[in-house]
Amino acid sequence: MSQNKKTSILAGLIGAGIQLSRTPALHEQEGAAQGLGYLYRLIDLDKLQLDNSHLAELLTAAERMSFNGLNITFPAKQAIIPLLDELSDEARGIGAVNTVVLKDGKRIGHNTDCSGFGEGFKRGMAGAARERVVQMGAGGAGSAVAFALLAEGVQQLTIFDVEPSRAQVLVDNLNQHIPGNRAMLGTDLEASVGAADGLVNTTPMGMAKLPGMPVPKALLRADLWVAEIVYFPLETELLREARALGARTLDGGTMAVFQAVKAFELFSGIEPDAQRMVEHFSSMNG
Repeated sequence: MSQNKKTSILAGLIGAGIQLSRTPALHEQEGAAQGLGYLYRLIDLDKLQLDNSHLAELLTAAERMSFNGLNITFPAKQAIIPLLDELSDEARGIGAVNTVVLKDGKRIGHNTDCSGFGEGFKRGMAGAARERVVQMGAGGAGSAVAFALLAEGVQQLTIFDVEPSRAQVLVDNLNQHIPGNRAMLGTDLEASVGAADGLVNTTPMGMAKLPGMPVPKALLRADLWVAEIVYFPLETELLREARALGARTLDGGTMAVFQAVKAFELFSGIEPDAQRMVEHFSSMNG
C-alpha cells in the first residue's frame, strides 16, 4: 500500500440545524464501497448551543482528535476563513469555504460548492436560457453559486440579499475576478424577475427549519426556470410552486452530491465513484 493512501478517514460537518443532513451517509457509504473505515460526524451548532464564536475551539478539538477534514455549512462558511492557514485559489476568489482539510498541522480551506453547483447545473439545466438570471442570497453558498453561474455563461446576474451591502460586496468581488461586469446589485425584485430567464435561491429559505419562499409566488411563471440549493426537503415550496406552473426546475440534490464527491477526494486522497454517489443520494430520497 502506498504511503499516502489512507485506510481510515474521520470527517465531520460543522453547521447549524444539520441533524437531517444526507452528507454523513453519502461519505460513509462511498467509503465502505472503497474499502475504507470511514466515519463522518455531525457537529451541530444548534444542538451544542454554540455559534460562530466557538469555531476556533471546534477546529482545535478536531485536530486533537485526528480528523482528516471538516465540511462547513451555514452559518460558518465565511466566519471560518480567518481561522485557516491556507486557502485554495477558488476559496480565496469566492470568499467562502465549505471544506477544510486538516493535514500536517495545517488547516487548508477549499470550496467544493462552486464546482458542485456547476456540475448540477450542467446536468440539469442543459440548454436553458441564461441571458438574465436573478439570484437570491449573497452568503457563503451564494458566493460559490454566483461564480458557478457566471462560469456557466450567465450574461447578467442580478443579486438580491436581505443585507444589500453584502450583495454589493459579492457583486464587486465577482466583477473583479470575472471579466465583463456581468454581476449587478438587485434593487427592484419584481422588475428583475420579470425580465429574467432564471431564478436561483441560495438562501436557507425553504429548509425544513426555515419554511417559506424567497420570492413572492406571484413572480413565478412557466417560462422562468428555477434552481434551488436547499436539498432538505428536496422539493421546497419554491420548486413546488414553480413546477405547478410548468416551469423547468433544478433541485438542490445535485449540488449536495457533487460538492460531497470533491470533498471525499480531498479528505481521503481517493477519487470516489460519482455516479454511485448520485444513485445513493437518489435512493435516500426515493
